[in-house]
Amino acid sequence: MMRSTSYCWIAFLVLIGLWMVAAQECGRPQMFNRIVGGSSAADGAWPWQVDIQTESQGHICGGSVISENWVLSAAHCFPNPNDVSSYIIYVGRQQLHGWNPDETIHRVRQVVVPTGYTDPQLGQDIALVELASPVTWTERIQPICLPTASSQFSSDMKCMITGWGDIRDGVALQGFGPLQEVQVPIIDSKTCQDMFLINPTENIDIRFDMMCAGFQEGGKDSCQGDSGGPLVCQVSDGTWVQAGIVSFGLGCAKANRPGVYAKTSSFTSFILSNAGGVQLKSGSSQNWADRVMVLIRTAILVLLVQMLR
Repeated sequence: MMRSTSYCWIAFLVLIGLWMVAAQECGRPQMFNRIVGGSSAADGAWPWQVDIQTESQGHICGGSVISENWVLSAAHCFPNPNDVSSYIIYVGRQQLHGWNPDETIHRVRQVVVPTGYTDPQLGQDIALVELASPVTWTERIQPICLPTASSQFSSDMKCMITGWGDIRDGVALQGFGPLQEVQVPIIDSKTCQDMFLINPTENIDIRFDMMCAGFQEGGKDSCQGDSGGPLVCQVSDGTWVQAGIVSFGLGCAKANRPGVYAKTSSFTSFILSNAGGVQLKSGSSQNWADRVMVLIRTAILVLLVQMLR
């Protein structure tokens, strides 16, 4: 009887551990308290945002936490992905130049980019960055959800860009450099392509693995230094999903020159094949498998509690 009770307690503790892991939901900031045309983000509002630096250059790019060991960014942020010795990843950071009591610092174990990547304007501008040490989940460090391969983000859907990039062409973020945020609408690929064709001397091809966001009149956009950072959209149940990765643009916030992003859903298979622990999210609030799993966990937990009485 004693041994049976001990087994029950062990099972109970294991189940609680699994429950806590499952409860580490992606895309749900736990705190609610420069990007061109943006404003300073509230502390902890975007807990997946990371600052990517090198020892010689300082801040170069942004990125997003997608699991305990992996960060998502852009391939062009790593011109030589085989040499990662100088990169430093800051997680849980709010101010680029100020004090960040909640941040953790990580070296890079490896960077994985698609075979054949050469230039952001030719597509495949995605990088998976494996950290040398795992992150610890806190209120200010949380993962972002990634879209399923079939996820769609409709034209005019309002989404958010975050980063520490320039606030205008050639004008760096000033002062302590708080994380910036700006809301922009998704632009469908045909409309985006037509905008770039207004000046045919600037030959930009919006490919299948790209997406656009911004305003036809300009004024709000990502800029230099925001590369690799997330474009996130809030789906029906309130969860944030990373629709895109800041890739490139022609200038910053110019009319008929929206920002171009790597379309995350085009790389779902690549991500799942190379990075572990990521969470996918479709546009629906919750699928049937999620609901069944919650019911099973709840039933087992109730049964174990009864057995331990």
